[in-house]
Amino acid sequence: SLLLLHLNRRECIPPSFSFFAKGFSGSYMKSMSTQIERRFEISSSVVGIIDGSFEIGNLMVMILVSYLGSKVHRPKVIAAGCLIMSFGTFLSVMPHFLMGRYNYERIQLTEENSSTSLSACSLVLPLHRPTLDAVEMTRELKNSGNSYLWIFVLMGNLLCGIGEAPIMPLGMSYVDDFSKEENSAFYIGNKLISCGMVGPTLGFLLGSFCANLWVDVGMVDLESLTINPKDTRWVGAWWLGLVICGAVSFLASLPFWFLPYSLPKEGDEKNLNKLSESSVTIQEDHCKIESPNTQLSFPDFLPTLKKLLGNPVFLVYLLLTILQYNSMVGLITFETKFMEQQFNVSVSRAIFLIGVILLPITILGMFLGGFIIKKFKLHITGMAKFGCATFIAAYLLNLLYFTCDCEVLQVAGLTVSYSGFKNNGTTSSADVNHCNSDCSCVLNQWDPVCGDNGITYMTACFAGCKSSIGTGKNMVFHNCSCVQVEGLESGNSSAVLGQCQRESCTKTFPYFLALLSTCALILALGGTPTYMIISVSPDLKSFAVGIDALCGRILGGLPAPIYFGALIDQTCLKWGTKRCGGSGSCRVYDTKAFRNVYLGLIAGLRAGCCFLYITLFILIIKRFRPASNELIDLKSTEVSSRKGSTSVSKNETFPCAKALAANEETCL
Repeated sequence: SLLLLHLNRRECIPPSFSFFAKGFSGSYMKSMSTQIERRFEISSSVVGIIDGSFEIGNLMVMILVSYLGSKVHRPKVIAAGCLIMSFGTFLSVMPHFLMGRYNYERIQLTEENSSTSLSACSLVLPLHRPTLDAVEMTRELKNSGNSYLWIFVLMGNLLCGIGEAPIMPLGMSYVDDFSKEENSAFYIGNKLISCGMVGPTLGFLLGSFCANLWVDVGMVDLESLTINPKDTRWVGAWWLGLVICGAVSFLASLPFWFLPYSLPKEGDEKNLNKLSESSVTIQEDHCKIESPNTQLSFPDFLPTLKKLLGNPVFLVYLLLTILQYNSMVGLITFETKFMEQQFNVSVSRAIFLIGVILLPITILGMFLGGFIIKKFKLHITGMAKFGCATFIAAYLLNLLYFTCDCEVLQVAGLTVSYSGFKNNGTTSSADVNHCNSDCSCVLNQWDPVCGDNGITYMTACFAGCKSSIGTGKNMVFHNCSCVQVEGLESGNSSAVLGQCQRESCTKTFPYFLALLSTCALILALGGTPTYMIISVSPDLKSFAVGIDALCGRILGGLPAPIYFGALIDQTCLKWGTKRCGGSGSCRVYDTKAFRNVYLGLIAGLRAGCCFLYITLFILIIKRFRPASNELIDLKSTEVSSRKGSTSVSKNETFPCAKALAANEETCL
């Protein structure tokens, strides 16, 4: 009895840790999308399918979990969910140990006569890929069977979605049942949701650390690598973080196996005495302790749904949620890729900045939004006005993203001619210029070098380089016949490994980051009041929030990464080549087209949100006139004014929780 009395105060620790684990794993997986794309040599649209598999798994069991939540042993169901998450994470790691070492795309160099210099331009190499010896051929055949190992990652992510489903609804209801009404908001808001928000931050920080490590760390000599984290062929140690996430999910499951079916009400000595007499009594009293949420029977489902969708306020709110999910999920999934391609920053740095700047700012904005509701005692009309104003302000600032312009990377034979003039053609045999026509370069390879003239060449062979000095990342090519620099004779120029840096793009990045942070803060300010304005009768509130979350995930969280990725693929200028043949992941994008597609999609979706926000505000004003007796749902208002930013009562728990239901995909 004394032990359970102490558990009453510590009962939210296991649910809090499970909230942390799911946010930690979900955000890490989001941050590794680019690394997975490069390791498995797949397109962005396939990455979108892998990302959407989490939503599929979640939706497969969400309704079942919600329906059986009050009829099962909730701690053990949550424990099983955490174990499934752990197993799914470890399943995603399997391809790393099956594929062997990662061999990135690079050209073969020939040794010059009577010297240690290596030449990229050889007169004996054919235009096709050179013949492989028996050992190399065996390795290539082994790698050719690895093309579809990304399915392991997809299935693992699917299992993570299944395992995550019971954590939120059952964890929150379990804590809500044992706590006093005045303490419920503190336990759920300040502990569960706060831990759920800390998880994504640490997940992104872990992603940044792992993205900066070589994928085969500890297995290869890093000094022999000729690429760095800024190179589009670089693959970080994506698997290492997944091992850590799997271990965290496993640890999160352990405490739940030892928790009882239900706990006595906080401060209720009678229930504590009953607990000491018989554990069976506790199970029988469970239904009495349960919060008085109305259970809908199947015959009532369709009439209730029809009644709910007949409410114009809720219908507009539902459409608004769907569009918000689409813009939010698309942004979170491809933001790091956009930063890398647009502003010359490494993926690891982009992930780090999201983790330490954008997520904390978003969390701060949500808390400030709740504080404003409490400070000014906003009613439902005031909250609708505040949410509408903040979103429109953020949308107008969002249009300024288009001013952060960055030129397309100058690649000889791809975006510019060998003489430096703009070229809209594609890579073909016609791109073999007279300056490298005697080099017999292998086509469709990508091992870029930067010439003294500021132009990037697809390989040192295409630059016509006849000699080199140094090894690894420090290799410098000389006597490059295609690199023409004013003041130097033709053929005397040099080139270094890696693509040329675009300094103007790097200089505009701080302004973009400041603009992004400001938009995130303003959007988050209006996030909390937006979650509080579902205007339905109290007996339909839980059902309404469930339908809202379900539609948001099916029509937003699932398709958004796929069509975002497919449209981004259309802006690719140069695809990589797999060692076994075939097209790999994209190496170079048309940055202007990428920006217009990516930002244009987000702006278009948010324009629709603005229209729906205004419509919703007008409907709420008409429905809740100041002179009307039904000015406001008093219970909802008391909750919002009494409990602050993340405060939630038993009837208002789910609207606030919905922000976490999409894997902590906060409103950036």
